Amino acid sequence: MNPNYSQKTMLQAKNIRKSYGKKGSAQQVLKGISLRVLEGEFVGIMGPSGSGKTTLLNVLATIGRPTEGEVLIEDVDVSKMKDAELSAFRRNKLGFVFQDYNLLDTLTVKENILLPVSLGRRNRSEAEQAFQSVAQSLGIEMLADKYPHELSGGQKQRTSAGRALIHRPSLVFADEPTGALDSKSASALLETIATLNRERRGTIVMVSHDPVASSYCSRVIFLKDGMIYSEVYRGDKSRQAFFRDIMDVQAVLGGDAVDVI
Repeated sequence: MNPNYSQKTMLQAKNIRKSYGKKGSAQQVLKGISLRVLEGEFVGIMGPSGSGKTTLLNVLATIGRPTEGEVLIEDVDVSKMKDAELSAFRRNKLGFVFQDYNLLDTLTVKENILLPVSLGRRNRSEAEQAFQSVAQSLGIEMLADKYPHELSGGQKQRTSAGRALIHRPSLVFADEPTGALDSKSASALLETIATLNRERRGTIVMVSHDPVASSYCSRVIFLKDGMIYSEVYRGDKSRQAFFRDIMDVQAVLGGDAVDVI
């Protein structure tokens, strides 16, 4: 089932190109990518090493700027924003989950999760309510007073996810969020993200090399040599059937072998 583009468009990229290096010897990583993500979608981005998937995520997430093209989030062209304006936009509208957690060692789980809202205008009661809601959803409310060095990898990643979701962002970007986790912790995190996606209608864009992780998505975009190669849609399929579709495309593109679900 393809996306219904009569729905609200959350993210749109128009002819995105990204090059590194000086003119004349520049390396072109993204070669004219256009895509659209609808509100409530959970979109995966996959591709072989060097395909440009992380570069694309960084450009879409406003971490990097395109050499050419436009990135619109909720119809706002973020690719032309100045740094201060962009920083405020990220803080209010976007959430980020990274493979390396990016937690502050001197803050507790609760303090790490509350960091985004502490920069906003929520009062203490609202912040506490928001923390309880997201911590319960992620199953980490009992870890509130622990520090990062006291946590397992899965607990750190769920804390990172809580920080990304605490301010109910319009759009969440995830870069290999299960890359450093064992299979049990990875499955638990992906189930949680998928549930939050369904229940809160949060829009998620995730880069992953792992077809098992991508099988939790509603759609997967495949890159090859800096361009979109193909897309697969889950629709009403089971996750196992969608996993097989993803594997079929990855077999053509080339990629790491994984255990079947």
